Amino acid sequence: QLTHGNFGVYRESGDRRGRKESFEKYFGEFKKYINTFAALYGGSVKFDNYFADVRGHENALVHGLYGNAVPVSVYDSLIESVHAHLPALHEYVKVRKEKLGVDELHMYDLYVPMVGEADKKIPYEEAKEIVLNGLAPLGEDYLELLKKGFNEGWIDVYENEGKRSGAYSWGAYGTHPYVLLNYQDNLNNVFTLAHEMGHALHSYHSDETQDYIYAGYKIFVAEVASTCNEALLIRYLLDHSKDDTEKAYLLNYFLEQFRSTLFRQTMFAEFEKLAHAKSEAGETLTAEVLCDMYYDLNKKYFGDEIVVDKEIALEWSRIPHFYTPFYVYQYSTGFSAAIAISSKILKGEPGIVQKYKKFLSSGSSLDCIDLLKICDVDMTTKEPVEEALKVFENTLEEFAKII
Repeated sequence: QLTHGNFGVYRESGDRRGRKESFEKYFGEFKKYINTFAALYGGSVKFDNYFADVRGHENALVHGLYGNAVPVSVYDSLIESVHAHLPALHEYVKVRKEKLGVDELHMYDLYVPMVGEADKKIPYEEAKEIVLNGLAPLGEDYLELLKKGFNEGWIDVYENEGKRSGAYSWGAYGTHPYVLLNYQDNLNNVFTLAHEMGHALHSYHSDETQDYIYAGYKIFVAEVASTCNEALLIRYLLDHSKDDTEKAYLLNYFLEQFRSTLFRQTMFAEFEKLAHAKSEAGETLTAEVLCDMYYDLNKKYFGDEIVVDKEIALEWSRIPHFYTPFYVYQYSTGFSAAIAISSKILKGEPGIVQKYKKFLSSGSSLDCIDLLKICDVDMTTKEPVEEALKVFENTLEEFAKII
């Protein structure tokens, strides 16, 4: 049975016929109600514009960023930088087409892995050792806290009856963080362990250092520690990979993080900005207007090497984040900041580990932009996003050489 929950499984399937059929049927259901979705989202956008106006803001974008004290230039700069590097994404699409060996690459071919997962079982005990080795650049005190989490009951490791799926980190002030996993013995789950422990130790450092009111951190910086951990781990694994198959799998994994986070979430951010501007100018956001706009963005972002199927025009209607305006861009900026910080750590930049730990310990005691400046990462400039995009280009080049 095709459901909202298992659609992601189908689109990663090696069965191309199954991918195509599930893609068409899934979005076919959304098409039945697309006018309702358009009315709902159009109303939400009007709501955003109205409150921006009555609260004295220039527009909904300014209003949406105001709470985190983020300048609009950060949002616009992100989109501009990604636009400048779209040829790299187009090259990625070309490599994917060649690697999958298809005459035409379609939108339903974007999620299937280009490289089969390295045939290697990694028990949880071994995964812990891999993560400890991968995060060694963060210093012995960080590793001791990791061991504390591993050994003192912070983590619910395995799938169980009635347990929710996925993975997350949570907790309350005054207690250590808790991490939920559904660990399977594969490499992907090793990354999940590193990711969630990144969140956990971010919370631990902030809770230990800050008073309750400043201990919680905002979404703008929430993915920095988790993604930084993954970036450090992937470099360690690449440096210790035993063969080209394993190396190619790791590079594929890293490239997909860039495509699905930095590029795709920026495309979402651009869609939101355009939709709010159209509504503010008095244009009605009909289903046709929204679908045409989203379809054109997909053509722009993914280029000429892929068939942009008509069904993808409906995808905006399944993205719940759009009802929390100007939220998704933070995935892209947070990812870029994490890549910038991890690059500094891997280069051995003097004092960067100490600065990073100060960032982890600062909670929300400073505005988000100033928090990242602790690590010499200034999101008001193009440099962090540009640096992340260069890492993507270098990774793609490395991947193309070995496949």
